[in-house]
Amino acid sequence: MNNSLIIFILFFLTSWKPVHEYDVVVYGATPAGITAAVAAAREGKSVVLIEPLHIAGGMMSGGLGFSDSNQMFRETLGGLFEEFHKRVEKKYKDKGVKLTYQVEEKDTRHWTYEPHIAELVFNEMLKETGVVVLLGETLKSARLKDKAIQILKMRSGKQLSGKMFIDASYEGDLMAAAGVSYKVGREGRDEFGESFAGAVYQKKPVAVISSDADKRPLPLITGTVLTPEGTGDHRIMTYSFRLCLSEDPANRIPFKKPSDYNPHQFELFRRFYKAAPKAGIPIDLYPIPGNKLDANNGIVGQLSTGLVGGNWDYPDANQKRRKEIWTNHRNYTEGLLYFLMTDPDVPDEVRNRMKKLGYAKDEFTKFGHFPPVLYVREARRMVGEYFLTQKDILETKEKPDPIGIGSFPIDSHDCQRILTADGGFINEGTIFPAKTRIEGRGIAYQIPYRSITPKAAECTNLLVPVCISSSHVAFSSLRVEPAWMVIGESAGIAAALCIETRSTVQNLNVNKLAGRLKARRQLLSLPDQIN
Repeated sequence: MNNSLIIFILFFLTSWKPVHEYDVVVYGATPAGITAAVAAAREGKSVVLIEPLHIAGGMMSGGLGFSDSNQMFRETLGGLFEEFHKRVEKKYKDKGVKLTYQVEEKDTRHWTYEPHIAELVFNEMLKETGVVVLLGETLKSARLKDKAIQILKMRSGKQLSGKMFIDASYEGDLMAAAGVSYKVGREGRDEFGESFAGAVYQKKPVAVISSDADKRPLPLITGTVLTPEGTGDHRIMTYSFRLCLSEDPANRIPFKKPSDYNPHQFELFRRFYKAAPKAGIPIDLYPIPGNKLDANNGIVGQLSTGLVGGNWDYPDANQKRRKEIWTNHRNYTEGLLYFLMTDPDVPDEVRNRMKKLGYAKDEFTKFGHFPPVLYVREARRMVGEYFLTQKDILETKEKPDPIGIGSFPIDSHDCQRILTADGGFINEGTIFPAKTRIEGRGIAYQIPYRSITPKAAECTNLLVPVCISSSHVAFSSLRVEPAWMVIGESAGIAAALCIETRSTVQNLNVNKLAGRLKARRQLLSLPDQIN
């Protein structure tokens, strides 16, 4: 055997990677990804769940201490969503902790939990059903044959094959890798006749000088030109972190000065407080068990923890750029917390309150107590077999192929912050939930199966329950974890049924699917039709 042949054989043996085969491959261990994986496994299928981060549970394990089901019709949220919350309830009962709610009561109280409890419950559900979980694995490419995904290749070199695939990532990375059509940004008002579409100015302008001595915009101002009302563009709603905070000295880690701290970055806050000294802390705080607080970007506030405009290129960005964006958001968040706690121009009331707060010592212990999951409220949105718009949310609420019920109000955070002609600023892109909320809840509507299926000409064995086929406006109602958990479970069951019936996702018998979903306690009827 000559040397060239030996070298070739050695190269082949060291570079070849085995293909791991499964019935269902789920990409993204978000709550939707977990319910999809668990549902498919309970249907008797072999399932692998792949997640780029080193934590399963997405935002619910990453700081979102209550997931907004209080603004939905809870009697329509069954299946694994309800099971998850009953398991959470039992965890606290076994610890002797009395919660402020009962899962059996479908009222509008906050159903809250600590992030580590959510993570624990999710991991238990995955382990019980035998789902193989691969954390820290990022998709590199997808190989298709005859419009069907065959193999996924990870950046680690690992390869996985499946009969059915589910993209449950917040970003829609598998969908994009498979060549499925998608959108990023906002449609114009005329495209689908949506009254909330495009640029919207529901917040009042702020009369605070927002430029420096040379008339240049201060940091945190994203532009100097007002986008015409109703105009579509590339912009998406702001990202932030859901912080888990504590005021308990025994379980509190004080905020520290970041190594790259630059107080000038927060000059806009400084000037805002001089104009509005009684504005209070610019963070929404929600009490959760464990004497902790879930800290969120304030949708009503003019300035908050969301880095407005810092995410516009995130959906289509490569891995390196996404890491930069994640780091920018963390630096902004940590800098803001320190600024609010220490800057002499911040009102005493705010500084004193911030000094009492700190990171919860017993949360995110593997991640330095800072949440590892960035709140990606919106990224890619598929253009699938059925494209949901505002009309589907508010008017044509019944569908022939329902896989779940949505009822969260249309709710979008700021998309940009613009310098105005008089020197102040205005936040643009906010759609206040009150606009489509009645007596504390949104309007209930059926979510069609076709909205999670790609077009048949593009891919035949992929389901997309998170980056669902919808406009920006419709997505602003669909984009909450309770809805995604329901849609994810339905996707997992649909994937299993496709395998059993040897059907493409587009040709699946929706009547058979409805029967299988109901057998798993999924609720498909609108609230006024439930007995």
